[in-house]
Amino acid sequence: MFPYLRVHPSRLLVAAMAVVVLTGCEIPGIWPDPRIAQREEESKAIGGACRHALRGLEDCYTLNPKASKAAVFAGWKEMDAYMRENKLEGAPSVIDRNEKPEKKSTPASGARDPG
Repeated sequence: MFPYLRVHPSRLLVAAMAVVVLTGCEIPGIWPDPRIAQREEESKAIGGACRHALRGLEDCYTLNPKASKAAVFAGWKEMDAYMRENKLEGAPSVIDRNEKPEKKSTPASGARDPG
């Protein structure tokens, strides 16, 4: 009927094989890297936690230098809107990053107590 629509079976087989081969192939750059998305989400969570702990953005940036500043700001801003909308009060942070846990000084066995 339409001779130009007829496809040789070998061409059809090659096309089908190409489709099968390429469906299992992961071409770099097509999908976003999940590690990058995870880092962004963690940075947003850090920003939200800073807002809930009544910390300013500058303090949050200083305490988390490896976090993305844009994502920290986005998380801080989202938490701020959520807290204002639901009339929530923040919980002040109890532990500061500069504080170090106290070390118990126990004399080593066999050591004499000076004094």
